[in-house]
Amino acid sequence: MIESWRRTILNGKIQWKGSLFLSSIAVFAAFTVVCDGIVGPPPLPFSGVWDSWVFIAEPINGMVLGPLPGFLSSLIGVFAGHSVSFRGTPEYLFTLGMPIGAAVSGMIFRRKWKIPLVYYAALLAMFFVTPVSWQLPFWGMWDIYLAFVLLLTLIPIMKRYETVWGFGSNNTKLLLTVSVCAFIGLEADVLFRIFILVPCQTYRVVFYSMKVADLQYIWTIGAIETSIKATLSAIVSATVVPSIIIVVRKLGLNSATLG
Repeated sequence: MIESWRRTILNGKIQWKGSLFLSSIAVFAAFTVVCDGIVGPPPLPFSGVWDSWVFIAEPINGMVLGPLPGFLSSLIGVFAGHSVSFRGTPEYLFTLGMPIGAAVSGMIFRRKWKIPLVYYAALLAMFFVTPVSWQLPFWGMWDIYLAFVLLLTLIPIMKRYETVWGFGSNNTKLLLTVSVCAFIGLEADVLFRIFILVPCQTYRVVFYSMKVADLQYIWTIGAIETSIKATLSAIVSATVVPSIIIVVRKLGLNSATLG
């Protein structure tokens, strides 16, 4: 029975319907609001890509609920959280990366890799054709490059070996799957924010008046900050996501949808 449920959820054939769909989004949106209200995750308590613990909720929403419900719960939760703890108008645009990241985590978790692949390739291409990017340290986005390489590496695995992906008898494989999906989704969030900041030129017009030196400083700090926070989130996701999904299964929601 567990094996049958595993195949169903990973193939994205189940759907949340009616009140279950809405209540699930509401619960995880509330979870997101709580995470967004806790500011300053250690060991880097300053404002950065994520200035709260919201990055913990992001991949969990996507993997447990699925791409669409995960996107909606993250969008509602992070906008509500930012309204309660106002960070400035620009943050409402940049924080759109969070629901995108949740959706990407949910898609990879269900072996749907085409949209994430196009997303990563397109945004990376637009970044590198932007002239100012040539003045930024190439290594500053090493975590995004790693996520992209992981995605490329996993595609043939997801296409051919379903038994090593998700809810098999090997718990180590499940933990690894959850960790990788969380990391790829979080870096998709970071990539969106970079796209808004650099290719869209908001670093010098519309929102900010940064110089190249300012961007170079951000790149140096970001290379450390985002990787630490992404690692924390991957560890938390690997710890709680399997347990949450087991609870969902025991509550008889396996006939309802995750995606």
